[in-house]
Amino acid sequence: MNLTLPEDGRVLRPGKLLCIGKNYAKHAAEMQSAVPEDPLIFLKPSTALVGDGGVIVLPALSADVHHEVELVAVIGRGGAGIPEREALAHVAAYAVGLDMTARDLQARAKQKGQPWSVSKGFDTFAPLGGLAPARTVPDPQDLDLRLTVNGETRQAGHTGDMVFSVATLIAYCSRIFTLEPGDLLFTGTPEGVGPVQDGDVLEAVASGLPPLRVTVRRA
Repeated sequence: MNLTLPEDGRVLRPGKLLCIGKNYAKHAAEMQSAVPEDPLIFLKPSTALVGDGGVIVLPALSADVHHEVELVAVIGRGGAGIPEREALAHVAAYAVGLDMTARDLQARAKQKGQPWSVSKGFDTFAPLGGLAPARTVPDPQDLDLRLTVNGETRQAGHTGDMVFSVATLIAYCSRIFTLEPGDLLFTGTPEGVGPVQDGDVLEAVASGLPPLRVTVRRA
């Protein structure tokens, strides 16, 4: 899945999927976790991406896959050590996305002190909606997020409730990883995460961004 930037038509191959955990206090609480002092970063492979109208495949290895709706920032201009005051200038577009999680595998990994990569990285575990030019999003901290499953609202939040803002996250991540055009930043999910089942229809929306609609199928 390639990314076509709406502003200039550039086609980018997706790079790193930088994902942020526990970036909403109420979600951290529902996971019985404390809010981290620094951003909690994990990675997904680009092969996890699936576009609007696609299918989330429930893997045979998991019996408990959960939805997590998120604002996603698409990096258009790379850099390292980016100052926070300049961070948003590196964003080419925004989208609504989903961070799908095999919660049973994640819980098992946590108990053993192991990484989360398997629980987060299956193919189709990073659905991504259409891209909106960054200039059309004057403040990424003033967006409503909502996810419905079969027409029923499961998650509803506001990006102003993020523990770490989009600008803070970009600056922080760029101190660790050199950011490159095509990198995607999944900025964390509000409360209300829960399981999905074979046949479910998920619809995610964020203020002013193209909606995302995907269906769920068992492998």
